[in-house]
Amino acid sequence: MISTAGRLSLLALLGLAPAATAFAQDWDMPPPKVVVADVVSRQLAPSVDVPGTVVSRFDARLASELSAKLEWIAEVGTVVKKGDTLARLDAFTFGLYEMEAQSRVEREQARVQFLRSEKARLDRLAENNLSAKSQLDQTISDLAVAEADEAIARAQLGQAKVAVHVTQVRAPFDGIVTERLRSIGERLNVADEVIRLVDPNSLEVVARAPLNTVHFIQEADMLKLHNDFRQDQASVRTIVPFGNPQSHMFEVRLDVDPDKWTVGESVRLSMPTANVREVLAVPRDALVLRREGASVFRVSADMSVEQVNVITGLGDSSHIEVMGQLSPGDTVVIRGAERLETGMTVSIDRVQADEVDVTASN
Repeated sequence: MISTAGRLSLLALLGLAPAATAFAQDWDMPPPKVVVADVVSRQLAPSVDVPGTVVSRFDARLASELSAKLEWIAEVGTVVKKGDTLARLDAFTFGLYEMEAQSRVEREQARVQFLRSEKARLDRLAENNLSAKSQLDQTISDLAVAEADEAIARAQLGQAKVAVHVTQVRAPFDGIVTERLRSIGERLNVADEVIRLVDPNSLEVVARAPLNTVHFIQEADMLKLHNDFRQDQASVRTIVPFGNPQSHMFEVRLDVDPDKWTVGESVRLSMPTANVREVLAVPRDALVLRREGASVFRVSADMSVEQVNVITGLGDSSHIEVMGQLSPGDTVVIRGAERLETGMTVSIDRVQADEVDVTASN
């Protein structure tokens, strides 16, 4: 007697694979298990990938405002708050300048006080015609000059105080020290860069895209970005709609999550090249690609499958547009379609739409 396996082998050799499949199912073999999802109506637009870079919105190379010797500088990796000291210059000479300016102010104050008293005395004498008017006029003039000199001295004192204050290079924002540009003991000049500070919590992607895409995005749009390690969506923060005559590119900036991205990472940004339109779409895994073209397997109410030829169109990371004998809500196989034939009965495991998106992003 020929065994079941022998009969299947014989039918397969005779080129009757579908018959072999039906024969196997007639002998109560369990139907193949497949994963399915729904055909959906989805908004898609053609897109082009453009390169971008993750940068910090606050990235500063802080410079010395004085000519002085560097006494101390923070270590790379130090986390600081706004106002914390990052580097300290030798302040001794500038402290002396402050003392000198303070003494000059006190001298001018004494002179002003004397001339005010002298003017008051001459005013009383002038009331009784006991002093010359020219002497009073001279005192008034001297007092005005002294008051002006006092104002100058106070301004010089303020400048000296500022100089002492800026002997400490302070953080203009919260951040982390990423680079020491000078070493302790070096003599610095005005505007010499000392230290680099970066805020790792205020990140954005800077990308340059073809000018012909500028009309298809606007601020607050969510665009997809990815690299070899992760995928994400980011909100357009600003658009600079001016292109370089040579490159014909414009700049776009997007806010990104600092918990997912790091300063310096390279990314690819999907820029739409046409208006969004409503299309019929299936998960990308539903497509069966063979020499005769693309198709999907639709599952009927009786759990039998039917192969439907389709033409593909627009796509995103998880779904692709299909044109064929399909309708929204149809059930299609997304895993296990490789061994299916029209008419076979299957056992299904359904995947929700959000699970399809998560799988694609991973």
